[in-house]
This record gives sequence, structure tokens and C-alpha cells, in this order.
Amino acid sequence: MSFNSFGRMLRFTTWGESHGPALGVVIDGCPPGIVLRAEDIQTALDKRKPGTSKFVTQRKEPDEVKILSGVFEDDRIKEDFGGPVTTGTSISLMIENVDQRSKDYSDIRDKYRPGHADFTYDAKYGFRDYRGGGRSSARETAARVAAGVVAEKILAHLYESAIWIRASMVQMGPYKIDRDNFDWMNVEKNPFWCADAKAAELWAEKLDEARKNGSSYGAVIEVVASGVPAGLGAPVYGKLDADLASAMMSINAVKGVEIGAGMEAAALTGEENADEIRMKDGAPHFLSNKAGGILGGISSGQDIVARFAVKPTSSILTPRRTITAKGEETTVQTIGRHDPCVGIRGVPVGIAMMALTLADHALLHRAQCE
Repeated sequence: MSFNSFGRMLRFTTWGESHGPALGVVIDGCPPGIVLRAEDIQTALDKRKPGTSKFVTQRKEPDEVKILSGVFEDDRIKEDFGGPVTTGTSISLMIENVDQRSKDYSDIRDKYRPGHADFTYDAKYGFRDYRGGGRSSARETAARVAAGVVAEKILAHLYESAIWIRASMVQMGPYKIDRDNFDWMNVEKNPFWCADAKAAELWAEKLDEARKNGSSYGAVIEVVASGVPAGLGAPVYGKLDADLASAMMSINAVKGVEIGAGMEAAALTGEENADEIRMKDGAPHFLSNKAGGILGGISSGQDIVARFAVKPTSSILTPRRTITAKGEETTVQTIGRHDPCVGIRGVPVGIAMMALTLADHALLHRAQCE
């Protein structure tokens, strides 16, 4: 019961550790006949991989994905589909680790790093992989990003109208974006994946200071899915927002998730919070979206909006008080290569988890209602 799997109709299982030979994912439930190439997955992985700027870990991993199973191509399929297609069987994807420096962690073998899972893993299993955190490392999320590409292809396969999933970092530490400057076109133009170009400039200055001081910042990432049809999700125990919250909360270092207005809804009146409905072009039209595109656990057809808060990276150069596995009081200073703001690389992971959750619910809906 290690709980390495997520989803029901579309179920994925990740495997591997930060300093093992490789990591990967097995995806079950993908329909057959969907074109899937390694280069399609690689584009998404390149956005998450380390070493892309001075604001992320300098570990040099190409994150090159290999498709081990679940696709097939011959001359006829190449002519009919234009590339290898899914067969309906398990899709196995592998990403090799090539730049591990396990010696960086030898000093913390017997020390519990504050803010990490060292103590809790030891308490549960009786020992732990201290090399980069092993299974608790954010390196595991590379496998999720790879699986997320498959999920996006499933959504495109199921729906003629495109479902578009985007994400932006909207806060770093105490520094929030200005919504008046929000433009999705800015996201690909700065190392923070931020829709506010001015905020990204400020963050670069502040994070550079924190990095040089051996400290770190937390972040908030907003994920938006547009074009999702009404009807996905289920009442009570199969709620779309509940599964989304679980998906986002499962991402490493995430400490809070909200849908739509989220926590701010508690400060609103009933009049302010209710998303009024009119008719427009013969279809229901909501005048606001405080619910974040989900009502009663079921999608309303509006944009689905989720945000998650990522804590500051716990691996910092500043010495912190802790204890050893034997209960001795000591201090620990984490060396090695770490993200001064792990939320930056959380942006493509958020997109992947949104896609995986929506694809799972889309297949569930088709099984019951279509």
C-alpha cells in the first residue's frame, strides 16, 4: 500500500527515485488510436526540467523520455494516422537520471532536514533514501508531466472543441501579480511562467537576492482549463473539485489548494458569491465565476480555475536546528543543487495534473452517460 497511483478510468502509476537509475510512469485506460510520439512529450518535459535558468536547480538532466510500451506503428498505421498510435494497453514511459550527485547528501544521512519528509519517512518505513529525498523528491513530477501530455491528447480525442489548459505563477513570496497586467502571452517570455511581465521583473530581483543569501521563496500557481464541457464530475464522493484538490495537493511542497474564489469566498456575501446566469446566443451565460467552473462537484462549462500554494524550498544553505536519527540535537546545512523557488517548475506540473484529472472524469462521464 504505497499509493503510487492516481485516477480511476485513466489511472497512472509513477515509479523511481531522485538518485536512482531512472524514473517513469505507467498509464492505464488510454483509448486506442491516438497518435503519440516521444517528441510530443518532450516539449512539455523541457518546460519542467532543471537547469533552464539561474532561478531553478542547476542539476543537468536532459529528461529525455522513452516510450517503452503501449504504442504501435507499421506502414499502414503511418499512412492512416501519420505516426505511432496508442494500442489501448498500458503505456510505459521512462526518463533516465544522468546527473545524480549522491555525495552531496552524505552529511545528512543521519540528520533530519527541517521541512523535508526525512523524519516522517523514517518514522513510517524505518529507514529512508537520503539521496535527494528519494521518492519524496520533486524529481518524481517529471513522470507526471509526461503522463499529462497523454491526458491532453485523450481530451483532444474525446472532444471536437478544444480544451485549453494554461497556468501562470501569480505570486512569489509576498509579491503578487497585478491582475490589470495579466496577459497569457507573457507566460512563455519569462523564467517564472508569469502572465504579468512587470511582476516577473520584480521577482527576478528578489529571488536573485534570496538565492545569493542561501534562502528561498514560496509561490502560488493558477491553473485554468477553458473549453471544458458542462457535466464532468459527480455528486458527493466523485466531485470534480475534490479530485482536482487531491491532484494538486499531491504535488511535492504544495500546502494549500483553492477552486475559484477559494478562501476569499468566506468574506463575500451571498449576492457577491452567486454566479448569476443569463442567456446569450441561445446558451446559458454566467456573469461571474466565483465557483471556479464547478457547481455541486460537476463542471458548469465555465473556465475551471484552481490555485495551489507551494512552500519555500526547505533545502537552504542557512543552518537550521534539527535532530539526528538517534535523537541527538544538532544543526544541518543543506548543500547541493536546489530550487530557490520550487514553484517555478510547479507550473507545468499543475497543467499536467489538471489534464489528468479532467481526462479521468471525461472517461468516467462517457462510461456512464454516453
